[in-house]
Amino acid sequence: MRNSSFKGSLPAGNPIASVFVVIAGALIIAASIVLGFFAFIALSGIVLITAAVVGVRVWWLSRKLRRQGAPMSGTAQTRTTGVIEGEYRVVRKDRDEA
Repeated sequence: MRNSSFKGSLPAGNPIASVFVVIAGALIIAASIVLGFFAFIALSGIVLITAAVVGVRVWWLSRKLRRQGAPMSGTAQTRTTGVIEGEYRVVRKDRDEA
C-alpha cells in the first residue's frame, strides 16, 4: 500500500519545470481575470442597452396612450359598464329531462 498525501507543494522533480509550471499557472490565472473582466463589461453593456430600449419603448407607449385617452379639461369622463347582448340556442338537451 502506498502512503500518499497531498501537501499542496510542487512535485519533486526538475526545479526548472516547477518554475515554468508556476509561471504558466500565473499567466493562465491573469488571462482568465482579464477575459472575465471584459466579458463582464460586454454583458453589462448589452444589459444597459436593452434596458434603455425597453424603457424608451414603455415611455413612448405610455405617452401615446395618455394622448389618446386623455379627457378634455372641464368635462367628466363617463365609463360604460361593458354589457354584451346576444342570443343563444340550446343545441342538445340533457338526457335527464327525457
